[in-house]
Amino acid sequence: MIIEIDFNSGEALYQQLRNQIILGIATAKIQEGDTLPSVRQLADDIGINMHTVNKAYTVLKQEGFVKVDRRKGAVIALDVDKLRALEEMDGDLRVILAKGICKGVSCEEAHRMIDEIYEEFGGA
Repeated sequence: MIIEIDFNSGEALYQQLRNQIILGIATAKIQEGDTLPSVRQLADDIGINMHTVNKAYTVLKQEGFVKVDRRKGAVIALDVDKLRALEEMDGDLRVILAKGICKGVSCEEAHRMIDEIYEEFGGA
């Protein structure tokens, strides 16, 4: 698993890590049942604090992307609660689309971008 962290970004490191793992799942680079590296191993591999990795894993668990197994560690286990996922997407997209509207992004441009992202992730 290749994780790319931008230490110059204004985005929190745990958020970047969380996002990279979600992108890995969406692009099938990380599959259901795959075990993530231990907190210590991943922290050492990418040069960040163990607490940062632990926070990212905790958020992923709360969001239904991983479960923690005492023997295996963090395992990709997708929560298939589609209704909850749609509600979360609605909240996130409202803010993202509002930002786009403020910057002059048209509805057609937003739709085109969404279609391209779905194709990139192998969606329908």
